[in-house]
Amino acid sequence: MILTFFKMKKRLLNILFWSIISAAFIGPGTITTAAKAGASFQFDLLWALVFSTIACLVLQEAAARLSIVSNQSLGNAVASQFANKKGGWLIFLLIIGAIIIGSAAYQTGNLLGASEGILVLTSINAKLIILALGVLAGIILLFPSLQFIARGLGLLVVLMGFAFITTAILIKPNYSDLIHGSLVPSLPEGSALLILGLIGTTVVPYNLFLGSGITDKSQSIQEMRFGISIAILLGGITSMAVLIVGTSAEESFSFLALAKALTQKLGAWAVWFFGFGLFAAGFSSSITAPLASAITAKDLFEKRNTKSWGQNGIYFKAIWGLVLLTGLAFGLVGFKPIPAIIFAQALNGLILPFISIFLWIAINNVELMKKQVNNLFQNILFAAIVWISLVLGLWNISKAITTTFGMDLNQNNWLIYSILGFSFFLTLRIAFRLAKNREPQNHD
Repeated sequence: MILTFFKMKKRLLNILFWSIISAAFIGPGTITTAAKAGASFQFDLLWALVFSTIACLVLQEAAARLSIVSNQSLGNAVASQFANKKGGWLIFLLIIGAIIIGSAAYQTGNLLGASEGILVLTSINAKLIILALGVLAGIILLFPSLQFIARGLGLLVVLMGFAFITTAILIKPNYSDLIHGSLVPSLPEGSALLILGLIGTTVVPYNLFLGSGITDKSQSIQEMRFGISIAILLGGITSMAVLIVGTSAEESFSFLALAKALTQKLGAWAVWFFGFGLFAAGFSSSITAPLASAITAKDLFEKRNTKSWGQNGIYFKAIWGLVLLTGLAFGLVGFKPIPAIIFAQALNGLILPFISIFLWIAINNVELMKKQVNNLFQNILFAAIVWISLVLGLWNISKAITTTFGMDLNQNNWLIYSILGFSFFLTLRIAFRLAKNREPQNHD
């Protein structure tokens, strides 16, 4: 009996620990995109969240497996591969630029989103809320235990999931339409950007560095897979619940319009659930964004000065402090750093496919992974994910360029087809190369 209790406790703590990944990808951007997808297209885009949840799970499992088997985090592996090579500094610059600048830019949205959740419920001064949230995030990041932070965020994710999932069930969606939208891909007119947004807010580069960097290397593969699978599936179901809740909005989408619709359908209590969910999404991401930036920088550069890059080291704290303070400053002045976000989108567009391909190659390296290399089914999934990451990457770069020059991407269908075709061809080339490298070598 006692042994069973301790096993259950260990499993629960394992799930809470890995829920930091869900905390990282369910932010205000995910809430906004998913709710808007539901408001605009009802259940038709649920399949995109199903796919992105599977993709997130496959990539995160591979990154964690790499850490456990090779005793190297994803950042360590990148550093080992490129540190002494010509042009390696450019890889480091792209990763640091995308992760740190991107996190700093998005941190503003995290704090603003968390404050929006509170403002749905009360009329406290917005700047006072943002300041309080920023200070609280800083205090939490000062805790010396990553496991404590991860489990605390995991608990917040569970509560957020409960709020959104309960609300989604109680609005009584049409389950036939829900199942059809989840399993049958469709591309309604005008939905392309939302589909890419739903996938892009779930499969993000810094989550891979975060998940790999916090992996307990003494954990078994089976324990890791159990915890990470339940945690990410919970996160994916929460995102789907947000989309379902978004179908309640009958006028042009906004958080206030959605809150009003929920009040009319379910009563005033529903707004409290929605407000808490929005707050939890923003606040949890306002902790994971600075933390992911610091962990990424640490894993890339810690060999040069191990003590200063440790979790209590000055460099580690300086990185997360910079991201947090930048987001807080922009949030307090009410300024959304659009140019920085566009720049971050372009950089993320470059490193998402790079990291996906690097991870695909690493996880098939027999010398590095031994018997834990990918099997055929895992490689088929990986091929689909790498293809989508290439599409997302090239699309984000195109979006950043066209936004800068005031062009409208919605009118460029030829660009979408070109990106799809080029990405598919490149993915096939990589798959054939990996298959050839896995063939037994003839030494005669």
